[in-house]
Amino acid sequence: MTSDEYKALQKRYRTLITQGAKELPPIPPRLNGQRGRVAKSDAHNLWERLQKYETAVLLFASNPHVAFTNNRAERDLRMSKVKQKVSGCFRTRRYAEAYCRISSYLQSMANQGYNPLVAIQIALAGRAVDNMGE
Repeated sequence: MTSDEYKALQKRYRTLITQGAKELPPIPPRLNGQRGRVAKSDAHNLWERLQKYETAVLLFASNPHVAFTNNRAERDLRMSKVKQKVSGCFRTRRYAEAYCRISSYLQSMANQGYNPLVAIQIALAGRAVDNMGE
């Protein structure tokens, strides 16, 4: 993306943020004797984050190595969290590391177009390439 294209995108983003501010529900006034922060709507909280973290939100446009979303990272973590909840925990660090290593291998093979079952067969046949730095 060229510098001019990025500036146009940034201008459009800021215009949308400004329009969004006009659509937000009003923040309720603080009642007498009430302490703490005033509860804001989810929409207002999202708007504030989008405004505050504009650079991070638009980073994918200026840096081609940044993914548009972080869904992949969330998906990668989700299964280990499910495994941890179902089992109660990983019994030892060694087992947690083994689970992560196997999961990482299967995800890498899937990214290369391999079926998970075929990837396991390759690994069991000793034909897997170890790209994990060891």
